[in-house]
Amino acid sequence: MGLSSRTAVAIHALTLLARWGDKSLNSAEIADSLESNPVLVRRILGSLRDAGLVWSTEGRGGGWSLARDPREITLFDAYTAVEAGPILSRHPHPPSATCEVGRNIQGLLEVEFRDAERAMEERLGRTTIADLRRQVLDRERELGLSR
Repeated sequence: MGLSSRTAVAIHALTLLARWGDKSLNSAEIADSLESNPVLVRRILGSLRDAGLVWSTEGRGGGWSLARDPREITLFDAYTAVEAGPILSRHPHPPSATCEVGRNIQGLLEVEFRDAERAMEERLGRTTIADLRRQVLDRERELGLSR
C-alpha cells in the first residue's frame, strides 16, 4: 500500500497559487490543473487553510490565495497540513511474542522507520513552494511555453 496522494495534491495547489501570485483561484480552476474533482480540492485546501498556508474569500471574484510568502512554505509544511500520523505504517497489532522475529521486529523497525521519517522531514523541509514555482517557470521557458 502506498502513501496517500494528498501531499502531492496540496503541493500542486500551493505551487499553482504561487505561480499566479496575487490572483485568487477558485477550486474549479485548481481542480482543472490537477484534472481532479473540485470537492477533493476543497477538502485539501481546507486542511491547508487550517494550517495557515492558504486563505479564501467568498463571493464573486473570490477564491484561494497563499496566506504566507511562498519562500516561507516548505514541502514539509504541506505534508503536515494534509497527512495524519507517521509516514510509514507500523504493525496493526502486536506480532507473536513466541517467535524470535515477532519479539524483536517492532523495536527494530521503529528505529529504522523513525530515521527514514526524519530524513524525509529534513529533505522536504529544504524545498519551498517558491523553489518549485521557479523550477516550473524555468522549465516552461526552456520549452518556449512561458506566459
